[in-house]
Amino acid sequence: MTTALLTLAASPSQIALACLVAFLSSVLGGLSGFGTGLVLPVFLVPLVGVTNVVPVMAVAMLFNNGSRVLAFWREIQWSHVRYMLALGLPACVAGAYSYTLLSSGWVALLLGTFLLISVPLRRLLKRAQFKLSNHGELGAGAVFGFINGGMTGTGVLLISILMSVGVSGAALVATDAIISVIMGLTKAVIFGSLDTLNVNLTLTGLLVGAFTAPGAFVARSLLKRIPAGIHAWFMELIVVAGAIALLWRGT
Repeated sequence: MTTALLTLAASPSQIALACLVAFLSSVLGGLSGFGTGLVLPVFLVPLVGVTNVVPVMAVAMLFNNGSRVLAFWREIQWSHVRYMLALGLPACVAGAYSYTLLSSGWVALLLGTFLLISVPLRRLLKRAQFKLSNHGELGAGAVFGFINGGMTGTGVLLISILMSVGVSGAALVATDAIISVIMGLTKAVIFGSLDTLNVNLTLTGLLVGAFTAPGAFVARSLLKRIPAGIHAWFMELIVVAGAIALLWRGT
């Protein structure tokens, strides 16, 4: 641990840049409604490297989701948590393990593709009003778990699944948060045990996560001053540009 702290301390400019990126990404994510987990990787890749983005984000997002769990604990719908994790958690383990087998080129290609698809997918899921049965929720949990295990920014999928089974309001925020925390911890353990997540990257993730917290409050204040819709279009352009850059790395 001491060695890791000395390593981080030896590059204060890198740390400061990572924290600044985390804060700004949190603000932009809050303004656009995309979520920090989808926006932050675009800016984090040049700092930590493409293969380290998902492990670092697994740690960083524990702050964001953990605070929501604490704030909305009483609203958690545990029955849906059990349905989502029954097959979703083993699938998450499989997805995280599969991620560790990928080369940097494949990581860039898959992450870039997901980010590119996320823009129209987000709009499509927002308009769709499909319903799932309990068995459908089990299956959806498995699919989500595998994708989430090896990817970041998958919150749009989880929210859509939970809404399709009737979860809404504070219960939606709480149930989404606890599922994300459990899967995030699982990913961190898998990455750590397979040497994909070392102490330096873990500390980077903790720092990044801590600096995403105040961004949400700044975003809430700025939303009152920016015309509706402009920030979402702006962030779509940033996500698409980041996705294209990742795809370029993967070729």
